Amino acid sequence: MHFHTAAIVAAVATLAPLASAVGNAKVVNKCGFPVYLWSVGGSVGPAQTIKAGGTYSEVLHHDPASGGIAIKLTTVQNGLYNGSPQTNFAYTLDGQNVWYDLSDVFGDPFSGHAIGVKTSLNCPKICWPKGVATSGASQTKVCGANSDVTLTLCSGTC
Repeated sequence: MHFHTAAIVAAVATLAPLASAVGNAKVVNKCGFPVYLWSVGGSVGPAQTIKAGGTYSEVLHHDPASGGIAIKLTTVQNGLYNGSPQTNFAYTLDGQNVWYDLSDVFGDPFSGHAIGVKTSLNCPKICWPKGVATSGASQTKVCGANSDVTLTLCSGTC
């Protein structure tokens, strides 16, 4: 019995690093207004409201239907369903890496407010100092899957 318990403990200890090897996707709202968010893969997740000063977080995960996740943000309640401008913070978990990008559709909901994506492992960042995409450079970046990838809204600078 003692050997069996030790084997289970050893097996769990071996798996523990794998369970914690994936980072989080986070959205930090430093705006003076609420932001509305939906996590979308093969289906649309429930609407979330991030109050001023609040944070949203989800564990990076692979969506079996779509492959990736788009965290869709609007400044209008129900904005996903009424054609409001939205910022899409998207990521794809691909084995040991997470690919991430930022884009706007139907307009620029954070125009005039700096927004940016940074990682906990100091991988390439995405910076929109005026809340709109900067021209020229590709917005898609890559980092280790164990990194947190954080979009900060109304950050002042990025």
